[in-house]
Amino acid sequence: MSKENNSPKNRPALDIKPAGSYLDSLSDFADLLGTIRQAEKAAQEMLEETSEQDPRLEQAVKTAADSTGGDAAGTSDSASEESAEEPPSVEELMANLDALVGLEKIKQNVKSLINYVKVRKLREDNSLPNPPLSLHMVFYGNPGTGKTTVARLLSELYKAIGVLSKGQLVEVDRSGLVAGFVGQTAIKTTDAVKSALGGILFIDEAYSLAPDVGTGNDFGREAIETLLKMMEDNRDDLIVIVAGYSGPMDRFITSNPGLESRFNRYFYFEDYNSEELYEIFNIMCTKSEYALDSDSEEYAREHFRLIYESRDLNFGNARHVRNFFENIVSVHSDRVSALEGQTREDLTVVLKEDLEKAASM
Repeated sequence: MSKENNSPKNRPALDIKPAGSYLDSLSDFADLLGTIRQAEKAAQEMLEETSEQDPRLEQAVKTAADSTGGDAAGTSDSASEESAEEPPSVEELMANLDALVGLEKIKQNVKSLINYVKVRKLREDNSLPNPPLSLHMVFYGNPGTGKTTVARLLSELYKAIGVLSKGQLVEVDRSGLVAGFVGQTAIKTTDAVKSALGGILFIDEAYSLAPDVGTGNDFGREAIETLLKMMEDNRDDLIVIVAGYSGPMDRFITSNPGLESRFNRYFYFEDYNSEELYEIFNIMCTKSEYALDSDSEEYAREHFRLIYESRDLNFGNARHVRNFFENIVSVHSDRVSALEGQTREDLTVVLKEDLEKAASM
């Protein structure tokens, strides 16, 4: 490159529209693209010239080149390495399912469903007829009972056995489907479904899409109608799971004949009992390398027994356990930070007094 010909004073002035002006035509848009490219080229040339005078800027020039495709091959190699990672096998995913605390009925239901789908594929491979199949599901249960975790495992399992092409799980609620203006809900719902194609669309608190009769116009109904159409149009590569409390979900399913006909598999997620709550808590402690002494273990077991026996319809299950654990970590940190010469034991052992304070928060 010739420095004389490319010096700042010899460069042509950039024809840039004033800020806030509008593009009146396609030709204006083309002009804008050309201006952007000119600006990028000018900035690159200035960086190169300056780096010759100051070697410290050499890395900046290299970074700028990389960002415009100068090292596309390296990026491609990195992406190839990531994509080459082997997805988990059916056996590994079923082992992950078995490792979940509790949920025995759910585990059996999932295994039966997977076996059913596998046999359908074998019959298809042997030119045998299969009855119509709908894999859309309703998950009943309180918060924190593992509904999202099981949905994620199902998405991976269906990918592993060839039912779904991608196996991703897309989680949404009413706010992810419904807009506040006429005509916008269909667009928003369509975008959500498109992002889930090849995988599972998991709609939490789905009953909020169909409020009680007499509440006036509601865009939730538009979301349901759009959802039903897209479920039909993409029935070979999309599974929808709707989730929520039992009573409201029953009303939701019966609010539209299309919902009743498409959702014919129902999974009920029971509350965790006190021992299962303690087991979940103990797993959290172990993963984060916190240890309970005998007094704190006894207190924790009694805490979860009382919590379980006094639970109401909004019982948080594993969410309560997680909140309790996070409060314990906070209380433990306050106590240990006040000590001098903290030992490893101080940093890991949780005392009964930590649990008592956490329980009162």
